[in-house]
Amino acid sequence: MSSEISHSRQGPKASRKEVLAVVLGAAVEFFDFSAYATFAVMIGNAFFPSNSPFMSLLLSVSVFGIGFVVRPLGAIFIGSYADRVGRKPAMLLTMVLMTIGTGGLVMLPGYETIGIAAPILLVVVRMMQGLAWGGEAGPATTFIMEAAPQGKRAFYASWQIVAQGMAGITAGLIGYSLTVVLSPEQLSSWGWRIPFAFGLLILPIAIYLRRNLHETFQTGENLAQKTTGGLLNEVFKNYRGLVIIGIFMLSGSTITQYFLNYMTTYALNELHFAPGTAMVSTILIGICVVIFSLVGGWMADRFGRKVTIIVPRLILLLLLLPGLELINTVRSDTVFFSVIAIFAALQCISGSGVLVVLCENFPKYIRSTGFSIAYAFGITLFGGTAQIVFSWLIKSTGNPVSPGYYLIAANILCLISIAVLKERNSLRAQVAVKT
Repeated sequence: MSSEISHSRQGPKASRKEVLAVVLGAAVEFFDFSAYATFAVMIGNAFFPSNSPFMSLLLSVSVFGIGFVVRPLGAIFIGSYADRVGRKPAMLLTMVLMTIGTGGLVMLPGYETIGIAAPILLVVVRMMQGLAWGGEAGPATTFIMEAAPQGKRAFYASWQIVAQGMAGITAGLIGYSLTVVLSPEQLSSWGWRIPFAFGLLILPIAIYLRRNLHETFQTGENLAQKTTGGLLNEVFKNYRGLVIIGIFMLSGSTITQYFLNYMTTYALNELHFAPGTAMVSTILIGICVVIFSLVGGWMADRFGRKVTIIVPRLILLLLLLPGLELINTVRSDTVFFSVIAIFAALQCISGSGVLVVLCENFPKYIRSTGFSIAYAFGITLFGGTAQIVFSWLIKSTGNPVSPGYYLIAANILCLISIAVLKERNSLRAQVAVKT
């Protein structure tokens, strides 16, 4: 055990360049998902033309959800790959897969050009992206946490969420610029491809930076069998309960975040705002994610993981329905932006602690595998279905506030899961290796 303590204390710490390499890669991957959510209406028109705008949108967000279905596969194979050969090669692999998927979105012809083959190929492209993101979260989060200075794990891990915010800001800025420069016809026809082309240009930079990372995991540290099956057996035999708690813990965080990402579509379809105004919501949410994720990470290191998760989420729980009622009653740009900014701030202060407390509960030798599985299944179950559920609830009830009840149920489940999860300090998490 003493050798494990020594190794943990003397292990490599992340330089700013290395943090940038991991964060940039995660940002590009999330950018593609954010861009798809932002342009879901246009993508639906291109690949699922229909007399019913709702049907086109529903099919489009369903394909968005398909990208989540394969995330657990990416988590299992790439997450365990990181626990067998290292974090660095696993993160390089996800970049290659994302490059293929993003390139497909840039070049794939629409329904009018190749017919039924277009939506089929769109599904394949989304599956490639889903594999990449499913495999990205575990190795990237564990790398940053393991390489963080003592007492700053949550703050460093929060940069993973900051990456999502930067991706949202970029997607929103590009989306807003496109609504100003292009006509609605041009935007619907080909303009929506521009954000994905931008992401494709950034990916080689992320790959180059990641090639120079210092590995935080040594293969000799793995006490489980050096196979994917051995790692999975270890996780599900000894840490099955932790995986289940982690999945439920991610419910409120994930569904709330994807509801915030859904705000562009919500503003267009339910509030009937101008496209430019709807795109601004994406930028605003991204700014809140960047600022308040860092605040949440600092608070989680300073005051503890659980209190920083629970208090903001309780406040959010109380404000959800009144906030949604307000934006649908007043229908003012100022009120809309104010409400979603408050939602985003509370969500992001809580989010940094969620990542690190779950990651810390897995011992290092199976950390990427265990965290990847819990994270991927949580995102798949609750994130992949979120936009479908939001659209269905609004359509079936005729009440634009109805998603709020779903958000409340998810956040209650999240709070219960957090309450039963153990909180481990940094040193204990570093040396918690099964002996």
